[in-house]
Amino acid sequence: MLKVLVTGGAGFIGSHTVDKLLEEGYEVRIFDNLDPQVHGEEQRRPSWMPREAEFMFGDVRDYDGFKRAVEDVEIIIHAAAAVGVGQSMYEISPYISANVMGTANLWDILVNEKNKVEKVLIASSMSIYGEGAYRCAEHGLQYPKLRGEAQLKKREWRMLCPVCQQPVKPAPTKESKPLYCTSVYAQSKKDQEEYSLIIGQTYNIPTTACRFFNVYGTRQSLSNPYTGAAAIFLSRIKAGNPPLIYEDGEQLRDFISVHDIVKAELMLMKDSRADYHSYNIGAGQTTSIKQLAETLIELTAPNSGLEPEIVGKYRAGDIRDCYADITEISQLGFKPGVSLKEGLKELAEWSLNAESRDEVDNAHSELVKRGLVK
Repeated sequence: MLKVLVTGGAGFIGSHTVDKLLEEGYEVRIFDNLDPQVHGEEQRRPSWMPREAEFMFGDVRDYDGFKRAVEDVEIIIHAAAAVGVGQSMYEISPYISANVMGTANLWDILVNEKNKVEKVLIASSMSIYGEGAYRCAEHGLQYPKLRGEAQLKKREWRMLCPVCQQPVKPAPTKESKPLYCTSVYAQSKKDQEEYSLIIGQTYNIPTTACRFFNVYGTRQSLSNPYTGAAAIFLSRIKAGNPPLIYEDGEQLRDFISVHDIVKAELMLMKDSRADYHSYNIGAGQTTSIKQLAETLIELTAPNSGLEPEIVGKYRAGDIRDCYADITEISQLGFKPGVSLKEGLKELAEWSLNAESRDEVDNAHSELVKRGLVK
């Protein structure tokens, strides 16, 4: 059976990927730096790391360590990354270093060092789109950039048509949409994806980019205030604090279970039709941020009296709405199997005994201090 290297394999998505690969009979090597922001200052191996997988402690920014990790593997799933839109806007060098230079090391090794690699999967992100697609009643499909400062200062949150300045409705976002990155994190993922597809195609190394939408599920850090919305909200609820929501809470996202993410990853890994392409991996449905918070309160603290705290302020670089058009990956046979209700219930039950620290106030204060919340 083929041997697979999963960078970031001790983390949220990576660890679930590792489990599924082992279940299907693959040999697996994990390469992970056990980032303290995710795994705690002690950098302990997480309890879910399986003994059947080989573990190599290391950082993708360390060329020699990465080179050793690539030895004797046929497939690489590159999931290691610094994650966090807000934090990326002031920890600029660490994000570019981890995401762009880490990926540069990967491809430098594959191009210049002897190896057995036959396929590469890159964990990309919906953040590279910037705003999603919208439809104007008069001007049809539109791809607006960020809302202007003047509009946001008036607390007019809805997206407007760039042609007639009338409100528009969100539309499914296709892979062909122009990419308008709005954060350092997004730009780093765009660079990561595009370098990978260019170099993979040039050297005939089959490469596929997986554009993850808003992933949630068990093992997502409940102590990292820059992770996904569901985990951040749960850390607040567990501490007896209301989930903090920017703008009016009606912004729309596409939440997908980590189980469906892994199912899609392995399908793309095995299917040669996916080579040299990028695919949206989402549920293809919308949920408001406020609705997500209310559901998690209902599932974990129904008698607490907690309600989402709508702050009526905005963060620099935040988009309004974005959800996936999953036509392309559906044509390869993918269909999401976990409903949001089922997935959040599983997450809520897991969170009851999971380690959690509410660092949201500190993160919010840092953004305010730097002028990134207005």
